[in-house]
Amino acid sequence: MQLHQIQRNQSNRRSRQIGRGGKRGTTAGRGTKGQKARAGHKLRPQWRDELKKLPKLRGYRFHSFQTKALPLNLSALEKVFVAGDTVNPASLLAKKLVNKKSGRLPTIKILATGAITKNLVIDGCLVSDAARVKLEQAGGRVAGRSDES
Repeated sequence: MQLHQIQRNQSNRRSRQIGRGGKRGTTAGRGTKGQKARAGHKLRPQWRDELKKLPKLRGYRFHSFQTKALPLNLSALEKVFVAGDTVNPASLLAKKLVNKKSGRLPTIKILATGAITKNLVIDGCLVSDAARVKLEQAGGRVAGRSDES
């Protein structure tokens, strides 16, 4: 045996310990830097980001099940309609007492404010109890919807 044939029992080189875990160190099986390299990483689905961009519709304005009736007084009917006319949402739209809301005729409720002397037939509108009494005293009647609130 000669001097150039002598070998160590243990190697002089230390093993690489960089990322711990995985087979070869470095990124420890986590790929590159960024979200995927972090401990406990979870990828957010793309649709979740789209959902988070939408505003939360909080408050009283966004309850679609609550549709308030448009109030209309007897005094307005007295001015516009002739005795014996039928008052319904379409005739109120034609006389420009109401406007369409989102392309549809709104729910209309006739209230008792003002006096009425003409006999009108109310059809397809909500009518308050006091307005019903005034209409019937004037000779009119309520044909369609009655008061529900």
